Amino acid sequence: MLERLIAEATVCDFKEVLEVKKPKSWLKSVSAFANTSGGTLFFSIDNDHNIVGLADPQKDAEDISRLIKERISPIPRFILTAEKEDGKNLLVLFISKGSHTPYYYKADGIREAYIRLGDESIVHQITFFMSLS
Repeated sequence: MLERLIAEATVCDFKEVLEVKKPKSWLKSVSAFANTSGGTLFFSIDNDHNIVGLADPQKDAEDISRLIKERISPIPRFILTAEKEDGKNLLVLFISKGSHTPYYYKADGIREAYIRLGDESIVHQITFFMSLS
């Protein structure tokens, strides 16, 4: 499965561990994927594209679902699957391109929408126009 994914790109992002205490590190990618073309986050892949393995994929899956529901608004459509490759556990999170954009990351008084630009998730400056008629 992973041999065809050689680098982080517009629709692919790798995370070595699930950051529960600093979830913005990966939730901004969730927002960006939902706001652009959709994409996939792989949890348990290091910077050299090696699978490091997750100790408790069930707990990690529960944390991922909970944090998306708590901190992304509106909640995007996503599919979360547990995989085993080379005897190591990983989680694959697919986020669909959203139809109710923008999708915001919200926490600690911050409300930001992200977009995916190449291999980065960047803050999207959104301008709203109001009709005065």
